[in-house]
Amino acid sequence: MTNAHSLNKDTLYVPEAMLFDLDGTLFQTESLLATVHTRVFDTLREEKLYTKEEPPLERLLGALGMLLEHIWQRVMPDGSPEAHARANELLLKYELEDLEAGIGVLYEGVEETLQALKNKGIRLFVASNGLESYVKEVPRLRGIGTLFEGFYSAGEYQTATKAELVRILLDKHGIRSAWMVGDRSSDVDAGKRNGLFVVGCDYAGFRKDGELEGSDAVIGDFRELLRLVESAEAK
Repeated sequence: MTNAHSLNKDTLYVPEAMLFDLDGTLFQTESLLATVHTRVFDTLREEKLYTKEEPPLERLLGALGMLLEHIWQRVMPDGSPEAHARANELLLKYELEDLEAGIGVLYEGVEETLQALKNKGIRLFVASNGLESYVKEVPRLRGIGTLFEGFYSAGEYQTATKAELVRILLDKHGIRSAWMVGDRSSDVDAGKRNGLFVVGCDYAGFRKDGELEGSDAVIGDFRELLRLVESAEAK
């Protein structure tokens, strides 16, 4: 695995487009979920749908990037299908409420870096395994929505894998060269299966060891993305 400072430039190219994961890549999800997680389980207990101890927040953070149905199987494997379905509803409801209230932040340098990439003529997209309204509302409410050409979510397109979602995006927009930028193994897999250059983001703090294996570059700060593009331009 390489990083932004020890890159095999033979694999590097200036992309027509960049596809970004959302949680753990653009958005510092733990800054929102710390309160949302507790609210979800308080409500589940009030409604008698889940009466056991609240699972640790780290379990939910570690499951980000999965499809929602798989997230709840991991977070509360002893929960009923009804509890999982209700947790889905509550998670989205409380996330959107707290986002509207100003809770939750982007990673440092995200807005400026995205603007610089757009100024270079690179087309920007979001591709996430999350729900449609969440994937669209986070960028809008944090002031970066207008920088993107499109928002693609598993919730909207009912895809079973991130790779399938990325294929739909590429085909729909006629994109021939792109970078996939994300922090989970599903992002690496989606990029590689679609022949993209993969940039692994190693700053979220809740990924598993080896999760970014196979990335063409790994960055420890979002702003390093711009330096990677400049390296490609200088080839």
